[in-house]
Amino acid sequence: MNSIHDLDEAIDRWFEEDIRDGDHTTLSTITFDASGSAELLVKEEGIIAGVDVAQRIFKRFDPQIEFELLISDGSAISPGDVAFRVSGRVHSLLQCERLVLNVMQRMSGIATTTYSYVKLLEGTGTQILDTRKTTPGIRMLEKYAIRLGKGVNHRFGLYDMILIKDNHIDFAGGIEQAITGTKKYLEEKSLKLDIIVEARSLGDIKKVLALSGIRRILLDNFSVELTREAVHLINRRVETESSGGITWETIRSYAECGVDYISVGALTHQIKSLDLSFKKVD
Repeated sequence: MNSIHDLDEAIDRWFEEDIRDGDHTTLSTITFDASGSAELLVKEEGIIAGVDVAQRIFKRFDPQIEFELLISDGSAISPGDVAFRVSGRVHSLLQCERLVLNVMQRMSGIATTTYSYVKLLEGTGTQILDTRKTTPGIRMLEKYAIRLGKGVNHRFGLYDMILIKDNHIDFAGGIEQAITGTKKYLEEKSLKLDIIVEARSLGDIKKVLALSGIRRILLDNFSVELTREAVHLINRRVETESSGGITWETIRSYAECGVDYISVGALTHQIKSLDLSFKKVD
């Protein structure tokens, strides 16, 4: 979702998935012209994310809904806080309820998890990166949540960066062949894309450093000790990124080696959704 148009199209698909020919429970229990108000209640400490998307969902479904913003995206929240209030036709409020909660609970869980990692590395100068291990169809929302949690977005897809990983290297016949082929391809296509190359050993690093035009070296599955050696060997000639086999317990040790980035797939594929609820206001 690179634009409001993309988001609106996604919202329409979400409604179609959920409502189809009608929310028969709401239609059978609530009169058509009933109006009311509800609020988004926070039940767990964390970082709120998805408020702007929630507003878009309500307005997309029913432009007459009144939306009162109380807590902005990226803010710290605590149990008992109210993020927003909405007023309008009860049918509209109830048919948007689950979709809004699904989006906001997941986005807030991602933002909260990301912020916890960022705080863990505070003072090291190392930044937390996300990955492409995202939910199909909502990558842009998940990456937005990463930014709200003070993390940094890696590439958005296969189209906006060259990331030469182990399989590319092995199929190409080696690091030199992979990099040479990449440079030739970019020149032929008149593309200007950053090049990141995965290294699996100090020997790999030396091969990469012998070639020009590389933005970053990805240190994959290096131990803390080997990472320290690698950072010393690279000596700021290119950016450094650590990934693979890094846990909550060891991540700060990797950061203290001096790497520029640490990418963490768990930010999007091993998160716990934040506890939020949608409640009627009297």
